[in-house]
Amino acid sequence: QVQLVESGGGLVQAGGSLRLSCAASGRTSSSYAMGWFRQAPGKERVFVAAITWSGLRTGYTDSVKGRFTISRDNAKNTVYLQMNSLKPEDTAVYYCVAGPKTTGPYDYWGQGTQVTVSS
Repeated sequence: QVQLVESGGGLVQAGGSLRLSCAASGRTSSSYAMGWFRQAPGKERVFVAAITWSGLRTGYTDSVKGRFTISRDNAKNTVYLQMNSLKPEDTAVYYCVAGPKTTGPYDYWGQGTQVTVSS
């Protein structure tokens, strides 16, 4: 089992930045890919970004390319999502995920952290 705990969410004005963190604990010796999903009010949960265990490959949904950057520090069992040039449409609950492949399916999910971008 792997437990994922997100942090770093909050309220920010449009154009601002936030960095989300996700700390993994438990069976962290396995080589998990990790990523982020988000769910806006009244909408489905959607993929945002993912990174391989090595950190050498990343993937993003089109709407965040050039604005968000995913990274990880395996020594700290932590994955990050740097979010720049935030827009009101980025408002959502952001979930950290872990699984064997960046393409999913993901076996483990965090509880989520709220990101609110005001216009």
